[in-house]
Amino acid sequence: MSALNEEAIIRVRMSQADAHYGGDLVDGARMLALFGDVATELLIRFDGDEGLFVAYDAVEFKAPVYAGDYIEARGWIDKVGNTSRKIFFEAYKVIEANINPAIPSQARVLAKPIMVTKASGTCVVPKHLQKSNREG
Repeated sequence: MSALNEEAIIRVRMSQADAHYGGDLVDGARMLALFGDVATELLIRFDGDEGLFVAYDAVEFKAPVYAGDYIEARGWIDKVGNTSRKIFFEAYKVIEANINPAIPSQARVLAKPIMVTKASGTCVVPKHLQKSNREG
């Protein structure tokens, strides 16, 4: 985690609506959407404004995600510029669903979460919207 000691975490169950491919595989873009929500929370906590996501520098899909899996997405601000914030993200599968095709309601809590996606990106918060620069 960064020296800023601020981390945001979201835990979400992937639904059947998230499954985009055969075999109930979830589209990797769903992880990026979670990272966007994590970035928004971080920017609100740090700057008091949602800011704007400018770009991802890197994205790595490490393991598959399926409908029914629980995903924990986390992020932290690593560097702060004048208006830019460099953010790192990681998503982990913490509960694995559909472990027994004969009993689709079965799932298991993973003793060691599985990293499914990691990324880094840059967000900006215009100077006049940063809480340290607003009057009042």
